[in-house]
Amino acid sequence: MKTYTNTGNKDTRSGFGAGLTELGKTNENVVALCADLIGSLKMDDFKKNHPERFFQVGIAEANMIGIAAGMTIGGKIPFTGTFANFSTGRVYDQIRQSVAYSDKNVKICASHAGLTLGEDGATHQILEDIGLMKMLPGMTVINTCDYNQTKAATIAIADHHGPVYLRFGRPSVPNFTPEDQTFEIGKAIQLTEGNDVTIVATGHLVWEALEAAKALNDKGISAEVINIHTIKPLDDKAILDSVAKTKCIVTAEEHNYLGGLGESVARVLAQHQPTPQEFVATNDTFGESGTPAQLMDKYGLNSNAIINAVETVLKRK
Repeated sequence: MKTYTNTGNKDTRSGFGAGLTELGKTNENVVALCADLIGSLKMDDFKKNHPERFFQVGIAEANMIGIAAGMTIGGKIPFTGTFANFSTGRVYDQIRQSVAYSDKNVKICASHAGLTLGEDGATHQILEDIGLMKMLPGMTVINTCDYNQTKAATIAIADHHGPVYLRFGRPSVPNFTPEDQTFEIGKAIQLTEGNDVTIVATGHLVWEALEAAKALNDKGISAEVINIHTIKPLDDKAILDSVAKTKCIVTAEEHNYLGGLGESVARVLAQHQPTPQEFVATNDTFGESGTPAQLMDKYGLNSNAIINAVETVLKRK
């Protein structure tokens, strides 16, 4: 089976910062707004290089979304930056009314998503943001897996007209996708070929899916791993083509199983090709304080959990 090499752990939020820095050089219409978290969102270079295009809004996230929506009217492409919890839950009304309903070209960039925010605990660990955002008509939802892919996605969304939710994280994670990749919104990436089971993963769980696939291969189980970086619009064809061959599927995400990638995949299967499915996700719960590794292990969001889900779904074929 095809294997992937971790070129060195890097945080995905730094990929966002690098992408934003590149956009600052290449697209004069890109502007950036931050809610008092410049360092955490890695927006320092953009602010330094383009102070006239950077706006520090302060701890006023609702105002930030409103300002960003207004800027689009003059042709600007605003990128807003704060934690995922504050990027969605705190400002949902403003996003719905001023951005989504009005089809404004705002890029909502959300760091510190999921359990891997770590020690800050449940109040900051949003596990329902994908569900909130994918339900908004016209909203594109992207959840990247590593530094390189996050940088590429950040650059790509500037050329996409319409509201986008870009989700990434705090911890350093394996960096394994190509440095020179072209990011295509809505296009899944098949990472390994397999005949026995499909594993569809997003975000930090993509690397865990690859690790699981290696372990399963040693057991004689052939797993096809697909990286779903765009949750909306979902690449239905990639999913259906794979399960037509494997006849079963596991979905893996750092999110509540209610409203996440798994439910989107289940809809596709129910409509077109009913298939046994197992979910690797949090089970209708809030998080808690701990290290990212401790939390991912406790809440069953790692390669071992994916292996267990595969062994379960294979019995249902």
